[in-house]
Amino acid sequence: MPPVMLFDKIITLSVLHSRNLLRSGTVVGSFKIDVATVYMAPDHQFYHKWAILSDPEDINGGVKGYLKCDIAVIGKGDTIKVPPKSDKDEEDIEANLLLPEGVSADRQRAKFYMKVYRAEGLPKMNTGIMANVKKAFTGENKDLVDPYVKVSFAGHEGKTSIKKGSYEPIWNEQIVFTEMFPPLCRRIKIQLRDNDSVNDDIIGTHFIDLSNISNAGEKGFLPTFGPCWINLYGSTRYYQIRDQHMHLNDGLGEGVSFRGRILFAIKMEMMDNEELSGPTTVEVENTLPISENAAGRPDEYFLFATYLESSMIDKKAIGDKPVHFEISIGNAGNVLDGYNPPCRHSKSESSDESGEEGPEEDTSTCSADIPKWQSTTSPAKPITRDKCYYHLPYYEDKPCVYIKEMIEDHRRRMYNSNIIQKVAEKLEDGYNLVHEMIQTEMPFPEKRLRTVFEELGQGCSKFVSLVKGTGGGSAAGKTKLDKERHKLLVREMDQMSTLARSMKATVTKDNLKVKLKCATQYLTRLHNLMEEPQHALPDVFIWLISGNKRIAYQRVCARDILYSIVDEERGKECGKVQTLLLKLPGKKAMGQAGWNIQAKLQVFLWLGLTKHKKDYLKGLPGGYEETKALKQSATRPQSVPPPFIHYKEKQAFQLRAHMYQARQLIGSDASGLSDPYARIAFVEQSVCTQVIEQTLSPTWDEMLIIKEVDIYGLMEEIVDDPPTIIVEIFDQDKVGKSEFIGRALCKPLVKLSDENYSPPKFPPRLEWWSVYRGPDRAGELLATFELLQLAPFGDRSGQDLPPMELPDLGKDRGPIMPVPKGIRPILSKHRIEVLFWGVRDLKRVQLQTVDHPRIDVECAGHILASSIIQNARKNPNFSVPVKYFDVELPENELYCPPITIRCVDCRSFGRFVLVGTHMISNIHKFMYVPTTKKAKAVIQKLFPENQNVVISGKGLGQTKVIKTGQVSTHSEDVVVSIDEHLPLVNKEQCVTIDTGGITDKEQKTADNERKKQKKKAGMDDDEPDLDALDWWSKYFASVETMIRDHEKVRGNAFNQDLLDMEVKAEKSTSVTEYGTIPNGHMLENEIEFKNARQAKKMEKELKKMEKQEDRKAKSSSLANQLSPKSQRKKDKLLSSTAQLKVLPSELESQHGFSEFKDWLHTFELFRGKQAATEDTDENRIVGKFKGSLKIYKIPLPPDIEDTTITGANPSTGLFQGLPSNDPIKVMVRIYVIKANDLHPADINGKADPYLVIRLGSTTMNDKENYVSKQLNPVFGKCFEIEATFPMESLLSVQVYDWDLVGMDDLIGETKIDLENRYYSRHRATCGLAQKYELYGYNAWRDPQKPTQILFKLCKDSKVDGPHYQPGKVRISNRIFTAPSEIEDEHGMKKATDEHLALAALNNWYEIPKVGCKLVPEHVETRPLYNPEKPGIEQGKLELWVDMFPMDMPAPGPAVDVSPRKPKSYELRCIIWNTDDVVLEDDAFFTGEKMSDIYVKGWIKGSEDIQSTDIHYRSLTGEGNFNWRFVFPFDYLVAEEKIVISRKETLFSWDETESKIPARLNLQVWDADHFSADDFLGSLTLDLNRFPRAAKSAKHCSLDMLKTDGTVPQMSLFKQKRVKGWWPFAIKNEGSDELELTGKVEAELHLMTFEEAEKHAAGLGRNEPDPLEKPNRPDSSFMWFMNPWKSIRYILWHNYKWVIVKILIVLLLAALLALFFYSMPGYTVKKLFGA
Repeated sequence: MPPVMLFDKIITLSVLHSRNLLRSGTVVGSFKIDVATVYMAPDHQFYHKWAILSDPEDINGGVKGYLKCDIAVIGKGDTIKVPPKSDKDEEDIEANLLLPEGVSADRQRAKFYMKVYRAEGLPKMNTGIMANVKKAFTGENKDLVDPYVKVSFAGHEGKTSIKKGSYEPIWNEQIVFTEMFPPLCRRIKIQLRDNDSVNDDIIGTHFIDLSNISNAGEKGFLPTFGPCWINLYGSTRYYQIRDQHMHLNDGLGEGVSFRGRILFAIKMEMMDNEELSGPTTVEVENTLPISENAAGRPDEYFLFATYLESSMIDKKAIGDKPVHFEISIGNAGNVLDGYNPPCRHSKSESSDESGEEGPEEDTSTCSADIPKWQSTTSPAKPITRDKCYYHLPYYEDKPCVYIKEMIEDHRRRMYNSNIIQKVAEKLEDGYNLVHEMIQTEMPFPEKRLRTVFEELGQGCSKFVSLVKGTGGGSAAGKTKLDKERHKLLVREMDQMSTLARSMKATVTKDNLKVKLKCATQYLTRLHNLMEEPQHALPDVFIWLISGNKRIAYQRVCARDILYSIVDEERGKECGKVQTLLLKLPGKKAMGQAGWNIQAKLQVFLWLGLTKHKKDYLKGLPGGYEETKALKQSATRPQSVPPPFIHYKEKQAFQLRAHMYQARQLIGSDASGLSDPYARIAFVEQSVCTQVIEQTLSPTWDEMLIIKEVDIYGLMEEIVDDPPTIIVEIFDQDKVGKSEFIGRALCKPLVKLSDENYSPPKFPPRLEWWSVYRGPDRAGELLATFELLQLAPFGDRSGQDLPPMELPDLGKDRGPIMPVPKGIRPILSKHRIEVLFWGVRDLKRVQLQTVDHPRIDVECAGHILASSIIQNARKNPNFSVPVKYFDVELPENELYCPPITIRCVDCRSFGRFVLVGTHMISNIHKFMYVPTTKKAKAVIQKLFPENQNVVISGKGLGQTKVIKTGQVSTHSEDVVVSIDEHLPLVNKEQCVTIDTGGITDKEQKTADNERKKQKKKAGMDDDEPDLDALDWWSKYFASVETMIRDHEKVRGNAFNQDLLDMEVKAEKSTSVTEYGTIPNGHMLENEIEFKNARQAKKMEKELKKMEKQEDRKAKSSSLANQLSPKSQRKKDKLLSSTAQLKVLPSELESQHGFSEFKDWLHTFELFRGKQAATEDTDENRIVGKFKGSLKIYKIPLPPDIEDTTITGANPSTGLFQGLPSNDPIKVMVRIYVIKANDLHPADINGKADPYLVIRLGSTTMNDKENYVSKQLNPVFGKCFEIEATFPMESLLSVQVYDWDLVGMDDLIGETKIDLENRYYSRHRATCGLAQKYELYGYNAWRDPQKPTQILFKLCKDSKVDGPHYQPGKVRISNRIFTAPSEIEDEHGMKKATDEHLALAALNNWYEIPKVGCKLVPEHVETRPLYNPEKPGIEQGKLELWVDMFPMDMPAPGPAVDVSPRKPKSYELRCIIWNTDDVVLEDDAFFTGEKMSDIYVKGWIKGSEDIQSTDIHYRSLTGEGNFNWRFVFPFDYLVAEEKIVISRKETLFSWDETESKIPARLNLQVWDADHFSADDFLGSLTLDLNRFPRAAKSAKHCSLDMLKTDGTVPQMSLFKQKRVKGWWPFAIKNEGSDELELTGKVEAELHLMTFEEAEKHAAGLGRNEPDPLEKPNRPDSSFMWFMNPWKSIRYILWHNYKWVIVKILIVLLLAALLALFFYSMPGYTVKKLFGA
C-alpha cells in the first residue's frame, strides 16, 4: 500500500462491554487518530499515553474514560526506541494524554461545512457506442458521465446528489461533518466519481491537509478554504473499460493528465454545547450558489513552447511510426481527448469554449478567428547515428507551439511560493556547501555559514517588502484563506529574517553543529510555508504521441514557468531552456521499464498573461532569425507565433569526456557485483567506455572524444549554459540485453577557440557526479567534460585544438586513450596494511558450506590475498594475521578509489567461488597521518599564546597528580586542592586534581564515628541499615543515581544558553596561568611551571580556594538540614552504598568505547542483486569478516611522535603488539538481572518469560524457572559457560514465553559479540569496581587484583610505572593519590596498594598517548528484538557479562544476584479503644445521635480483612474493643515491599507474584442492620514511615498526618512494638480537605515468623494469650435481641422521671376515679347507715 493511502487510514480504539447473556457488547467509548499523526510524533510513536474515550453516539456525554496504550507506526528500516526511565509518573493521566504536540486536552465539537458548487471539463466516462444507439432510438442526447462528489473526513464520508449525464454539473450542496476540534485526522479526501450501475468509477481525487488551511498560533485562524477551483489529475482522458492507470485517479502516484476541476469551499464553526444532541451524522444540505467571479476573474493566459532538441528517443515503444509532441494546460491544447462540450448548450457555457475544438474541425465558423491554440508539432520519423539513441531531425528549424486560454487570475498565490522557493533553494545550497566543507575538513566553514544566514535574512526581508502591499483589498476571487495566509507569510518571514540575523551573529566554531541543525529547521519551515493549498493554474503536460497513442510524458508545474515583471516572483524555469526526460505513465514508470529514458527534450517554456506577451522570447537562446511574424507575435496581443523559429548561428565543438572511475554502483549480477560500462549521450551522438568485469567500483581511466558536434545559438550563451550531458551506466550481461545501473546528468566546461588552454580554468578538475536509478541513488561517477570550440573556418578534424599530454602507463591499451596529465589525479605511493583476523557466520554458497575461505583486499587494481583458512569450522581465524601491499593512490583523498573486500571459497580441483563482497567507499577513517616533531614545532610557533600548554607529553619533569576518592554524585564544581601530607614544592612540581569528594580514609573514620554515636544515642530512625545491604542495594542505589543524572542532563540542556555565557566567564577564571586544571579531563595539555616562585603563588591561590570550599561545605550541610528527612535518608543511603554504573543502553554504544572496534572492525559481506527498494537488505548478508586496515604514505617521516594503539613504534608496522588470534578457552558468566516492558505474549496481556542462553553449540534453557504472568520479570540468574574463541563468540540471550499447550514463543533476543569485547583495549572482560573491598556485597570479583591489572597494562602499553609511594602512585608523568589502608572482615587494618592501583585504573584515560576509558562495573540495558518484527523493540533486558581466560587463576564464586527472598513476619495489631468517632445514626425511640462502631483492618487486600466485634449504641463516640488482629506477611526488607503470591483465577495453572507497599489500613465503620454499613473514617500507616503515636486521645489530632517533614516518623521494623493514639480521617467532598472523624488507641507488635510461633496469640479475644473483655457501658447491645434489656436500658435509662411522674399521675387519677366511682354508693350507705 502506498504511504499516501496508509497515512489516511484511521486507527480506532474502542472499549466495549464484555458480551454475556444479559448485555450485548455495547461500546463504552472510542478514540480515533490517523496513521499520519502517529508517524509525525517524535520517534513515530506515542509511548504509555492515555487516549481520551468519547462515545460517538452521545455527543454530549463528555469523556467516557481513558485508555493507556502504545501506538507506533514504523517504515522499513525504522526502529522503535523505548524512551529512557524517568521520574515522571505515568499514572498521571493529564500529563500523559495521547495527543500530538500543541493540541489541548479539552477539545470542542465543531461543524465542518464542505461546500461543493460545480465542476467542469469532465472526461467521457463510458464509450460512445451505447450513447449513439440510444440517440438513434430515443433522440435523447446526453453527456457520457453521471458525476457526484464524495468527501471523506475523520472516518466518515458524505456524498452529493448524482447529476445524470452532465459534463458541467452544478450541485450547490454542502456536506456537514461534526467532529472534535482540533481533529486528530489530518486530511480531507475529495473524490469526483461517476455513478455506474455496476461499480462507480473515480474521475479524480484531491486531498486537503488541515494543517495547510488553518493555523494554531495565537494569531492563527480556523480551517477555511475557497471558494476555489480544485484541479484534478489522474489517468489519460481516453476512456477504456480496463484502464491500466486507474490507480492514478485515486490520488496515488503522479497524475498524467488533467481530469476536470471542482469549485469547492470549506468552512468551520465551533458548536455550543446547547446545540449538541443525538448521534453524529453526516448531513447533506443545499447551499446558496455563488457569483460567477467568486472564484476569481478569468484572464487570458498565453503559454509558449519551442522544442530545441529531442533526442534519446526509445525506439522500442514507437517502432517505425512518426511521432509528435503535444502540450496542454488544463483541457486547452489537448487535441486527442480534450474538452467535451455539453450536449445541452446554455449560452453562458458555450461562449468561452467556442474555439476550443482546435483549428482542424472548426474552419467554417472560425475562419476569421485566429485559432486559440496550436499545441502539437508536426509528426516526424526519428533517425539515428549510432543505432542506440534516436532523435528528431529539427536541426536549424525549431518547432513552436502555443496556447491561449482564459483562466482565473491567481498569480499572487504562485508568486508568493516562488519567492519562498528561491529563498529556500539558496539556503539549501548554502547548507550543503557548509556540510561538504565540514566533511572534507576545509577551513572556516563557520564563515560560510554566517554568509548563508545573512543571505537568508536578506531573502526573507525582501519577501516582506515585496508582498506586504499585496494582501489587502477585495480583488475578485481572493478568499479568506488568501488573506490569512498573506498575514501568516509576512509574519513568519519577518520573524525568520530577524532569527537568521541573530543566528549569524552567534555562529562560532564550537556551536557549528547546533547552528546547522537550526538551518535544517528553517529549511523545513520554508518548505511548509511554500505549499499553497489553493490551486491557481493547472499544470502543463508535454506528451510524446505516436499514431494516436500516448507514449511518454512529463508534467511541468505551472508555477515554475510563470512569468512576472519582478525577478523574485518569476518561476525558476520561466524563459529558460530546460532538459526534460520523458517517462512512461503510471505503474509502467515503476520498476525496470521505467528506468530507461523514453525521450530527452531541450525545451523553452514561457507562461504569462497575454498582456505581458511582449517579453515571451526573452531568454530564448540567441542566434535565431528575427522574422516579421516573430516580431509581430510579441508586439500584437492577437497575433500568434510562427510554426518554426529558424536559427542562423551554429557553433561546432569537440567533446572530450574524461571518465576516471565510479564507486558504490548497484550490484546487478547474482554474485552481487556488476560488469559496468558507461555510455555518454550528447546532443544526438553517443560514445561508450570499455567494460570492466566483476566490480562495483570500476576505474575506466579513459578519454572519449565526440569529434564534431553542432550546437545552435550564440557562443556567449553556450558558455554560460552548455547543453546537458547524460551518462548512462549499464551492466553487460553475457546473454541478453545490458541491464541499466544508473544515470548521471553532467555539464561540460566550454572553451572558446580563441581562449588559452591554461590554469586556473583549464585543465578542468575531476568531479563526483551522483548516479541515480529512478528515485534511488545508484552510486557516484568521477569524471569531467570539456567542450572545445572548433575554429569557425578552420579544420574540422580538431587539429588546432590544445594537445593532450597522455601519461606513460607502461602498458599498451590499444586504441583506448587514458585520461591526460593535469586532469588525472596526482598519485603517490601508499602502503595498505591489512589485519586479517577471521571470518564469522558464513552461510552456504551453492548449497555447500564454506570450509576454506580466503579474503582478497582490492584497491586500485592491486589485490592482496590472505592465507587460506584450512578448516573454518574448527578455527575461523587466519594463521597469518598481518600483511601489506604498496599501491599508488591519489594525493587528494576525494579521488581515492574504494577498497573492496572479497571472500572467496577455495574448493577442490582448483575451483574458486565468490562468497560475498564488502565495499569501503570512504577510506578516510582508515587513513593514518603521522604527527611529527617538526609539525609540533610549527604549531608552537603559530600559537605562541598557548606557550604554557604543550600538545603532548614531556619527560617526567612535570607531573600531574590526580587525587581520587569516593566520587560524590553532588559535587559539580571541581576544586583544585593539595593534600596536606604531600610537600608542595618537591622534586616534581605537581598539579593535583581532586575529583570532588572525600578519600576512603576519611569516609571510613566518618563511618566509625557514626557507629559510635549510634550506640550512644540508641537507634536513630532515619539511619539506613548498612547490615541489610546486598548486591541489590547496590543496584537500586545505582538506578536512582542514573535517573538523577538523566534529569540533571535534561535540566542542563534546558539552561544551555544561560550556561554558555557562564562557561565563558568560568573559563577565564578556571584555567589560570598557574595551570589549575578543571575536572582533570584535559588529556594532553600539561602545564609547565616556570619557577618555584610561581608554585608559591599557586599555594596561596589554593589556600584561598580551600577556604571558599569550607564555606561551601557549611552551606551545603545547612541545606541538608532544611531538606525533608526522607530525601536526606535517600542521599545518605546513596552515598554510603557502593555503586556500579547502570547503563540505559548497550555497553558498546556508550561514549568512549567506540563499539569495541578500537582495532578490530567487522565488515558484513554481501551477495546477490541489490534491489532498488531496500537500501541494505538483510537477506544479502552472507557472513562477516573481522579485521582492520591502515593506509599511510610511505616512507614514514623519521621524527615521528605517535605510537600505535599498543604503544609500539609505528615504523615497524601499525598492527604491532596485538594479541595472537589463536583459539583461546574462556569462562563466560552471564548475569541476567531483569527484563522491562516485555511485549505481551498471552491473551491476558501478560507473558510467562524464561531465558535461553546460546553460545556456540552450548544452549542453556531455563524453562523450569519461568516467571508467571509478568512483563517486568526479575530473573536474577547467573549462567556459566565455557567457550572457545573464536568458534563460539556470538552470545545470544533469548527471552521466551512459556505456554502450557503448544510451542513456546520467542519474545525477543539480543546478541553480543564477546570476541570484540575480549580483545578490546577498554578491558571489557570484567568491569572495574569503584571501590576495592575484600568482603561483603562489594567484594572484588576479578581473579587479578588491581595491582596486577595495572602492572600488566603498563607493561603492554610500554608505559613507565607503576611506582608506588605511601599514599600515591606514579605512572608515566601522572601521579594518583588514594588511601593506602584496607579493613578486612575482622575489622583489622592493613597497608595495601590496591586502592592506588584501582584509582589509576579508573582514571587510565589520563595517561598520555595510550590512555583510554576502561569498562567500569556495570549493568547494561539491551533492547530485545524479534526477527519476525524487525525494528520493533520487544522490551529491554538488564544484564552484564564477565569473561575469564581459563589459563589464568580461576575466579571466585559468582556474585549472588538471585532475587531477594522475602522474610516472613507477623503483625499483631490490638485495637483497644476508639474515641470521638462521629455519630451517624438517630436512636430508634429517642432520635438522639449514636453509632454502632466497629473497626476493620488489613494489610494485603481483600483476602485478609479482619474486623472487631461491634460496640453498639455508642453515644459519645467512644468504643471499647480489646480485639486482636493477626496479619502474617512476606516482606522484602531492602525494597520495602510486601510480596503476595496467589492464583489469579480458579483455573490458573500457577501463582502470580506481585509486590505492594507495606501499609496497615484501619477503617472505622458504623454497622447498620437493614442497609449497607456507613464508612466513617480511615487511617493508613506505612510500616516503614508512620507518625509517632500520641500518648492520649487529647493529644491526638490531624496534624499527625502531615507529610512535610515536621512530624517525627518511625519505622515498625526497627521499633518492633508501639502503642498509642492515631487519628481517623475522611476527605471532605467539597474542599478535598481532611476531616477528623475519630481516634483509635492501638498497639502494633511486629514479630518474625519464628518469634510468632514461640509466642502464639489468638485472633480477637481467643486463646492463646486471650485479651480480657472490654468494659462496655450497659447500653451496648442489640435492641431487638434483648427486649427486656432494651426496655431497661433504653426506656428506663432515659425516661425514668417521666415514667415515675406518669405513674404518680395515673395513681392519683385512679384514686380520683375510684373515689368518684365509689363515692355515691358509699355516701348512700353512710346516709342509710347500712
